[in-house]
Amino acid sequence: MILWRICRRSHRALDGEGARQFGGRWNSERVAVVYTSASLSLAALELLVHVEAVTLPDDLVALEIELPDGPEHFAYAEADRLPPDWRSYPAPEWEAELGDTWIADGEFLALGVPSAVIPMEFNILINPAHAAMRTVKILSERPFRFDERLL
Repeated sequence: MILWRICRRSHRALDGEGARQFGGRWNSERVAVVYTSASLSLAALELLVHVEAVTLPDDLVALEIELPDGPEHFAYAEADRLPPDWRSYPAPEWEAELGDTWIADGEFLALGVPSAVIPMEFNILINPAHAAMRTVKILSERPFRFDERLL
């Protein structure tokens, strides 16, 4: 499975450190998780909704990431099975609790969650502590800049 992540060049390690420090929709502070998207365009939109255009760093990179295939590595949270408030902003606390439980359980390398930005598409959370993490590869790293019309 190919996934995408856009981040600062200095944050390209797939260690979940940023999410551990600050928390996110699907994890609490102190819980490491790597946020990725199923497409590069979704990764771009996910970044844009979290930053001010004037504060976008000029050292962004797009990481093309390969995860091992197979149902033994993945779990999914389907949008139609989540409570109606799942797209709320700020995110409801139960979402971070769900992600924290998934990480603590340790059964799956990756958890597909619907994007609050585009619910028909998926973000993929990666558990950096999972044993299969050693098989995860960064296939490419390319400089990334947003088209100025988006800013």
